[in-house]
Amino acid sequence: MGARVLVIEDDPRVAASVERALRAHGYAVSLASDAASGMAAVRAEPDLVVLDVNLPDGSGFDVCRRVRRDGISTPILMLTARAAVEDRVEGLDAGADDYLVKPFALAELLARVRALVRRQLGDPNGPSLLEFVDVRIDLTEMTARRGERLLDLTRTEMLLLELFVRNPTRVLSREQILDRVWGVDARASANGVEVYVGYLRRKLEAEGEPRLLQTIRGFGYALRL
Repeated sequence: MGARVLVIEDDPRVAASVERALRAHGYAVSLASDAASGMAAVRAEPDLVVLDVNLPDGSGFDVCRRVRRDGISTPILMLTARAAVEDRVEGLDAGADDYLVKPFALAELLARVRALVRRQLGDPNGPSLLEFVDVRIDLTEMTARRGERLLDLTRTEMLLLELFVRNPTRVLSREQILDRVWGVDARASANGVEVYVGYLRRKLEAEGEPRLLQTIRGFGYALRL
């Protein structure tokens, strides 16, 4: 079982999107939609809490302060629509470990979750590797290689490659990719998926390697020989 993540978020659309993304990447997810149920769930001491600032029965800042006053050291990643510096400072001063402003790309959320979980749990079983043919992803170091060649990938490209390697030979539609990688980021689109697949494909084939990331016309994309 993967790390246990508690998501305290009252917007059903955001909560569902975050839950799908986390579960797709191996996390065990529980949900709470208000401060009261969230505090009760935090006392079960999950490995990480993803906490929205605006809750129907109180402030996420107050929840964070109560968690720390109770002596619970679980890492907290705060989500908020507030981009002002003073709001970020308030969140960190309340005891949060990290802070993410909405709308956010799921690629960035997942990267921050991984970093906080690694800090909390360490890596007792050594490097976590994903492989397909000659493509290898080290999830501990967040690096990817094609053969011996290190791939210079952006955060979004890394998440996109990870999605394909976790689903070898499976055809993924643009909508599935958009949901898994970008999720609640309203700036992304199906055309954006096509653009990023193109970026990733060029980097995978930069030295003339055979194509692995295939276009399945009318359906989407698949990682296959």
